[in-house]
Amino acid sequence: MAVLRHRIGGNDSWWTRVRHTGGGVPVLTDDPGFVALSLDGQVLLAEVPGADGPRVTALDRLPERLEESAASAGRETERERAEVWAAVPGRRAWPSHWAEGIGSNLAATDELLIRLLDVAADFLHACDRPAVLDAAVTHPDPRVRSMAADTFRPRLTPAQWAHVVRGEPSPNRRLLWAERAHACGAELPENLYDDLLTGPSRARAAELPGLPAQHLPGLAADANPLVRAAACARWEDLAAPVRERLLADTDHAVRTAALLAHHTGVPMPREVFTALPDQLRALERCRLAPELEAELIRDGDAELRRTLAANPGLGPDSVAVLAQDPQNDIRSTVALRPDLTEEQRAAVRHDFDPTSMSHTLPWVEDLHRDTDAMRRLAASSHPLVRRSVARARHLPPDVVARLARDEDQVVRLFLAESCDDAPAGMLLDVWRWWDGSLSHPDRHRNHPNFPRTQLLHHIADPSGRMRRLALDDPDSTPSDVAHLARDPEAEVRHRAAEDPRLSPADAVRLLNDPAAHVRGAAVRNPRLPARVLAGLLHDRDTARAAVANPAIPLPVLHRILTVVAATAAATH
Repeated sequence: MAVLRHRIGGNDSWWTRVRHTGGGVPVLTDDPGFVALSLDGQVLLAEVPGADGPRVTALDRLPERLEESAASAGRETERERAEVWAAVPGRRAWPSHWAEGIGSNLAATDELLIRLLDVAADFLHACDRPAVLDAAVTHPDPRVRSMAADTFRPRLTPAQWAHVVRGEPSPNRRLLWAERAHACGAELPENLYDDLLTGPSRARAAELPGLPAQHLPGLAADANPLVRAAACARWEDLAAPVRERLLADTDHAVRTAALLAHHTGVPMPREVFTALPDQLRALERCRLAPELEAELIRDGDAELRRTLAANPGLGPDSVAVLAQDPQNDIRSTVALRPDLTEEQRAAVRHDFDPTSMSHTLPWVEDLHRDTDAMRRLAASSHPLVRRSVARARHLPPDVVARLARDEDQVVRLFLAESCDDAPAGMLLDVWRWWDGSLSHPDRHRNHPNFPRTQLLHHIADPSGRMRRLALDDPDSTPSDVAHLARDPEAEVRHRAAEDPRLSPADAVRLLNDPAAHVRGAAVRNPRLPARVLAGLLHDRDTARAAVANPAIPLPVLHRILTVVAATAAATH
């Protein structure tokens, strides 16, 4: 039962669900109306106030009536459809809602989306159209240019990234975009770095990881000590005379940076370590003289040992000592060191929480193209190492086979999400319990090896997740879509509501589905009759989803965008 007056959303707007526990029909004296449904869903009873007093409605055979109503609404001639679209938008407009949704319309052309950039650019987060992105990164509004770049999706081309960097008026944000471009794997043109290094943020620009080596000698001799110190981060790329000058620099901060860089390869003696004003950076990254290293591990506190355990330059003797450390987190850090053999790694006693969030180990990622290393690491005793191997895009067949039957569920999940060689059987198994993540949405069904045939038999599977797959089978029919549109589970009805073979009548019927995401999919289904879709376009609650329906003719989308643009211009 529901009582009028309080909004709860969806099809029950301005109604509140309640449960009547007494016998007979409820009598409401203070509340202005109610609607009740029999437990078998067959009878509806409602009382709604009116000018001449309450109006009581009673309907039997409710499901049958709804089917009849949907079937009637689904019938539409070409002439009726043309008349409907000729009048859109001609009623109450919701320009802000249309602006939010029109960029998601798959029928929208590049031209329309480029027009939309002047009004709303949020759709760029999911846009991968080259022409639209070209227009976005050269748009006169810096907010639009930022919107195109301020996400790791989509991947901009190096030329597009160069436009973003050059078009940014703020020196600091120019560097931010250059850093983001490098993180996205884009190689910026060398002359762009010339511009960045001549700006007011030269010292920060000198720290850019993609900086061409040809600039380093000039940076190492720069008048600004901050720039000279930044050049020390590229120590291996500096010539021996340049290194010697930096080690003897007149500025203390530059000498310290040079000293720390020098001792990543050359062991640091005790006297140098003791003279450092801040020893933490040396503990984190420098090679230390063996006797100094042994003393620090023997006499240092847990925090110092924890820092040394992650130092890539730590000697093998010290690694062996820390592998027996009484602190579990220190042993856990040692267990993930890249310099251990897998036999040594297996011997390190440590705790690992299989439910903890996993990130790919950088040193394993660096070896993804090394088939011998992948073969060795896929047999690792440490789940995080195996999980990191599973993130490789391509792996040898024997490695894939091993990981596909790994006892760690997350290894199999990562293989499904990241590896193009993952086997079909495992992908289907993972589908049974994983629906995709934000970073890899619906990856399993979109995987090149995911089964595309012999899925129709899942239409009778006890699991709703498996029944969803039946409609992916090329042998499935509109009758199968109609069958699953009446499935008891919302996720199955949602899959049917997305299917372009859904009948107009079923599309209309699913607009009244109890589940909001099913109703939303029905609103976007191209089989909706034009008069129904036009009504949804002019309803505040459905306007955003309705404008994304690809059945809306392109000229109508342009007229809608004209209304949106005019409203935006009037409010500025």
